[in-house]
Amino acid sequence: MSTIASDFLKTSDTKAFDKDHRRIINYNIGKYDVAVERGLSKFANLENSKRKAHTIKWKVMENLDKLLPEFESNFQRKGGKIIWANDAAEANKEILQIIKKAGAKTVIKSKSMATEEIHLNEFLEDNHIETIESDLGEYIVQLLGQKPYHIVTPAMHLSKEDIAKLFNERFGTPIDATPEQLTLKARELLREKYTSADVGISGGNFLIADSGSIALTENEGNARLTTTFPKIHIAIVGIEKVIPSINDLDLFWPILSTHGTGQNLTVYNTILGGPRQSNESDGPEEMYVILLDNGRTNLLAEKDQRQGLYCIRCGACLNACPVYKNIGGHTYETTYSGPIGSIITPHMAGMKEFKHLSYASSLCGKCTEVCPVKIDIHKMLLLNRRDSVEQGLSPRVERLGWKGWKMGMMKRKMMDMFGGKFKNLLLKNFFKKSWGNHRDLPQVAEKSFSKQWQEQQAGEKL
Repeated sequence: MSTIASDFLKTSDTKAFDKDHRRIINYNIGKYDVAVERGLSKFANLENSKRKAHTIKWKVMENLDKLLPEFESNFQRKGGKIIWANDAAEANKEILQIIKKAGAKTVIKSKSMATEEIHLNEFLEDNHIETIESDLGEYIVQLLGQKPYHIVTPAMHLSKEDIAKLFNERFGTPIDATPEQLTLKARELLREKYTSADVGISGGNFLIADSGSIALTENEGNARLTTTFPKIHIAIVGIEKVIPSINDLDLFWPILSTHGTGQNLTVYNTILGGPRQSNESDGPEEMYVILLDNGRTNLLAEKDQRQGLYCIRCGACLNACPVYKNIGGHTYETTYSGPIGSIITPHMAGMKEFKHLSYASSLCGKCTEVCPVKIDIHKMLLLNRRDSVEQGLSPRVERLGWKGWKMGMMKRKMMDMFGGKFKNLLLKNFFKKSWGNHRDLPQVAEKSFSKQWQEQQAGEKL
């Protein structure tokens, strides 16, 4: 077992019985569930919308080699610059070169999972570049020195009391400050950063091929400020985020917002198509889009599992997952946690290190049920398990155990060779630890059903 897998099991065991954590998460996800149920009710035919979104994303993956160059060509025509990055190291290197070339010292960022994926904040800090998160949730976890807990809601694991305490310690706000007061304080602190930052960095919810634009969706307006005030705007976007046409936003924006927050549409929806033009009054002087691979083509090559690339990062599967709700986002030790993280991380970051995530599921299928683009998530988890076995990543003890089980299941005489007492002794001595500290081992009957049936049939013939 890898160190990452071992740490995952230890942390899961602790976090699952953390009552305060469970209270906060149940409260926050409970509010989400109410909002989403209301939002989804506005769709005339939700199932049809999900099927249409699935079909569009399928077409995208089948034509990625055509759509990405189309986006590149159209974006460059407007004065934008495209950078292709094979991995996190290349992306970070290119970003640092842009910053150094401009003589920049400060960076303001809007919420972006792609930047979390390449550990951009840490990289820039190591190179003496000040980086400030402008999304309120991201800003809070940055102050705490933590990673985002959730794809959509970075500070979901914190109560308003936790945040009030943090702001009291850092900025001297009242210990009993309300969420409104805390938000105003954050606004006061961040407003000056927008106008003084040399570079603005964002992600991108969608890359629009036919218009050569990126689409951003948000609720705080921080992404607009981040991409407007600084002279340079850099967007880091995964290559799977492309959609064929600007008309597709008519489907993807509502389906993302309803599944992500329960809103019909988020408050701010922006389309950016390059740097400021001669007839425009605001916007950056330079705009770059970094098209990030970082393992995505590995997943694209897996025909059975490439559905994982359909994900639009709404977070619905996390909120539905009983495992995620018990062990929390930080336990996964990955950028993308929950069910979607469990199916894409082994391919993007290594099956050997992260195969254990595909086993961290009850396979209840709730994640598949709620997915807005109909990714067959629980099937993907099973396929990942299959791949890990075929790649010889199963422990020797596990392989021997399954070999013995198979022999027994294929030959009834071997199953009935020993009685229930011996079988229970075997379970107690060899399987108690793997079964779990919080579950009682099942009791095997003294006689198997087959043995009892044979005896009954023999008695009836006498």
